[in-house]
Amino acid sequence: MSKSIHLDKIPTQPTDKITKAQAEKETVKLIEKLSVLQNKLYAQKEYAVLIVLQGMDASGKDGAVKNVFSGVNPAGCNVKSFKAPTDVEKTHHFLWRINLECPEKGMTKIFNRSHYEDILVPSVEKYVNEKGIKERMREINSFEKGLIRNKTIVMKFYLHVSHNEQLRRLEDRKTDEHKRWKYQQEDIAKIAQHNDYKNVYDKIFKHCNEEAKWRIIPADTKWYKNYKILKTIVETLEEYKIDYPEVKL
Repeated sequence: MSKSIHLDKIPTQPTDKITKAQAEKETVKLIEKLSVLQNKLYAQKEYAVLIVLQGMDASGKDGAVKNVFSGVNPAGCNVKSFKAPTDVEKTHHFLWRINLECPEKGMTKIFNRSHYEDILVPSVEKYVNEKGIKERMREINSFEKGLIRNKTIVMKFYLHVSHNEQLRRLEDRKTDEHKRWKYQQEDIAKIAQHNDYKNVYDKIFKHCNEEAKWRIIPADTKWYKNYKILKTIVETLEEYKIDYPEVKL
C-alpha cells in the first residue's frame, strides 16, 4: 500500500515557475525528442509503452492525446478509448478487454480511460461491493506488474481539474460548435458526482500505486497540462536504453 494521496490537497493550477511562452517553446523541443525516442522504440522492439490517461469529465484527456503525441509516427502508436463495457465484454473478466488492447513490443499505446473505470463507476454506482472493489484493485496491481515484467513501460497520469473549471468547460461544450458533439446529458450527472469520484480516486492512488506510479498533473491550464505530460514521458523514456538495433551489413 502506498502513501495516501488526497486530491483536495493538490493544486489544479501550474506548480512550476514557467510562462506560457517558455512552456510552448520547450514543448516544441520535447515533441521532437519524443518523435525520435518513439522511432527508436519502434525499430528496437525491446520495450512497449503504455500511457494511461485518467481524469474527471472535461479534464482534457482528448486534448492531451492530440497535443502531446502530435509528433509521433502513427505506425507505432495508437489510442484506445474505453467506454462502458459491451454485453459481450460483461460476460468476461473485467480485465479481458484491457488485455486485448495492451501494446506489443515496439508499440506505444494510449489508454484514454482504462481499467480504472472498472473501479470508479462500480464504486460510485454501487453495483460492486467493497470486497469486490478491493479484489479488483489487487488484480490490477498484479496485471500491471506483469506488464512491467514483460518490458512494458507503464506511465499513469491523472489529469487534475477543479470542479469550477469542469463546469466552465461543460458550458463551452454547450455553446461551442466545435465541442458541442462532446456534450451529453449524463455528463451533468457525473459532474454532480465530482466529490464521489474524487473519493474513489483517492483510494485508487492509495491501493494501486505500486510499481506503476501515478503522476498527478494540474489540468486547469491546458498548455501547462500538455507540457507537463510530455516532459514526464520524455524524461521517463530517456531512463531506458532505447536505441536503433545494430544491423550487420
